[in-house]
Amino acid sequence: MSKDAHIVFTPSGKRGDFPVGTPVLTAARNLGVDIDSVCGGRGICGRCQVEAGEGEFAKHKIVSSCSNMTAFSSVEERYAGKKGMKDGRRLSCQALIEGDLLIDVPAESQVHKQVVRKRADVRQIEIDPPIQLHYVEVEEPDMHHPSGDLERLQSALKAQWGLTNLHCDLRTLQTLQPILRKGKWQVTVAVENKKTIIAIWPGFKENAYGIAVDLGSTTIAAHLCDLQTGEVTASSGIMNPQIRFGEDLMSRVSYVMMNPGGEKEMTATVRDALDTLVGVVADEGDIERTDILSMTFVGNPVMHHLLLGIDPTELGGAPFALTLNSSIHLYASELNLNISSDGRVYILPCIAGHVGADTAGVILSEGPHLQDEITLICDVGTNAEIVLGNKDRLLACSSPTGPAFEGAQITSGQRAAPGAIERIRIDPVTLEPRYRVIGSDLWSDEEGFAEATKSSGVTGICGSGIIEAIGEMFLAGIIQTDGIIDGSKAGISPRVQSNGKTFDYIISEVEPLIKVTQTDVRAIQLAKAALYAGVKLLMEKLDVATVDRIQLAGAFGSHIDVKYAMIIGLIPDCDLERVKSAGNAAGTGARIALLNKQARIEIEDVVSKVEKIETAVEPNFQEHFVNAMGMPNTIDEFPNLSKIVTLPEKKVGKAEDGDEQGRGRRRRRR
Repeated sequence: MSKDAHIVFTPSGKRGDFPVGTPVLTAARNLGVDIDSVCGGRGICGRCQVEAGEGEFAKHKIVSSCSNMTAFSSVEERYAGKKGMKDGRRLSCQALIEGDLLIDVPAESQVHKQVVRKRADVRQIEIDPPIQLHYVEVEEPDMHHPSGDLERLQSALKAQWGLTNLHCDLRTLQTLQPILRKGKWQVTVAVENKKTIIAIWPGFKENAYGIAVDLGSTTIAAHLCDLQTGEVTASSGIMNPQIRFGEDLMSRVSYVMMNPGGEKEMTATVRDALDTLVGVVADEGDIERTDILSMTFVGNPVMHHLLLGIDPTELGGAPFALTLNSSIHLYASELNLNISSDGRVYILPCIAGHVGADTAGVILSEGPHLQDEITLICDVGTNAEIVLGNKDRLLACSSPTGPAFEGAQITSGQRAAPGAIERIRIDPVTLEPRYRVIGSDLWSDEEGFAEATKSSGVTGICGSGIIEAIGEMFLAGIIQTDGIIDGSKAGISPRVQSNGKTFDYIISEVEPLIKVTQTDVRAIQLAKAALYAGVKLLMEKLDVATVDRIQLAGAFGSHIDVKYAMIIGLIPDCDLERVKSAGNAAGTGARIALLNKQARIEIEDVVSKVEKIETAVEPNFQEHFVNAMGMPNTIDEFPNLSKIVTLPEKKVGKAEDGDEQGRGRRRRRR
């Protein structure tokens, strides 16, 4: 009898047991894992490339090794010889399973490639970059007046630009003489902060570039900017490859705790991905890497530490101590980033152990410290960062919302990709749904929908879709105030179905079956209650009963309908006209810091004054959390929301026959 091996695929998380000798691609297909292949497993197209994890992955309860696959085959050698393959990559159609494996499917090997929602939002930024270009004409060397090339360059910069006391970085100095002669003593010089020569080109050069990076735990977004005009000339994004070490931040910290030296592995992984991303935006912008002089970074504290190669273990438990919370200036080469030889990196300051440089970027972008109004900013992701206040006082905290808002831990959940349901409406009388998926502007009840979604299919439901689904189910009476799916609605519509213990709501009966379960509702309740409780805690500390305006930031916050966010009680009551999406505000903050040197001074000053609230040690947090489990809230009123929608009367978990459902109590008998 053949031995079975346990296989886990990331980022999908799908897993199963397969006999030794099964091709990895076959196992993937049997599990419904998204791997591309055109040649039918002949090893010709090369689209099915995967990577095997090395080491113990406690999150997945598996010990994986590259040696648990058959050796590199002649077919793979032939393909690699002709077209090339990255180190560590295997053709999944050729690699056979010989033991337990964690298999990472890179984005380029997926059929339904990730739609990275982060983008550079249009915003006016005052252009005053730390790095400026200066074209100069330099005196040629003279036997009668001997002096060094650098000294004559410095004299030219002083005479023609008024720049004094300049020094030159060594790697730039090493290129000085050939560039001066190639340019026939006419060169363009990049000077940082009127102090340091960091790059030189022969002749006249009009443009130099920088990259603003939002280093998220799930996605990494990069925006290539012209340092002189501020124009975003290219943008791109990739999945953070660290996801194979854990979907959420604490899983990655746990990986380091369980695998000494694991932080080095994750640092190398993310730096390699960043360097690849630099190449992508450089190609898209049609420039050379050497034209990139500067990069700025924002990210949460764990991503911040791992980028710097710092062990994040201390962030895994109280008192959640940062190694540093001040801003930091580096050479790009120190992070193994291949840009201009003396290219610079600026990383924005962190605020607290769970409130990072990404929140600093949001503050810089949205400017609550410049406002009279009480502004609430929520950067919604796996971990929600919350900022509340105005020009007089600013508070910040984080809440562990988990990955549910991104489609994880949801029965039919998936990340935002073509085929994912992103909008849904439910008829309150018939309880019939209609929906829209990513990749099509048509609703499911409109003519042409089937044809428009033929290539992608209807594959699942993403974060914005699950928010609307639960909001619509609540408005239609399918979900009660306490979040229980009302089984009595099964008498109205067959879409409300018993699963033996609780009830499900069926959105699509076409394969794959897409439904919302009681467990899904609970996952969203827990996530939204964590965020709302954090907000209430800050309101309590600031001694305010209401907020004047709300900004939802982040990739997820940018695409949810703010009305539905309020319907489920994700955010407090507010005039809906004053509730807006801030887009990728963290990334915008990174661009501002890239293009304006005074903005760096500003955010460093603001961050030093922000009051940090640690929710884990606040006694009232749990009470706020329990109240926030209700739809939209157990005790808080929503007068502004009630002007827009008719909220159902408060009703708790009683089935039609009077038995209580859910919460682990008596179940409805069937």
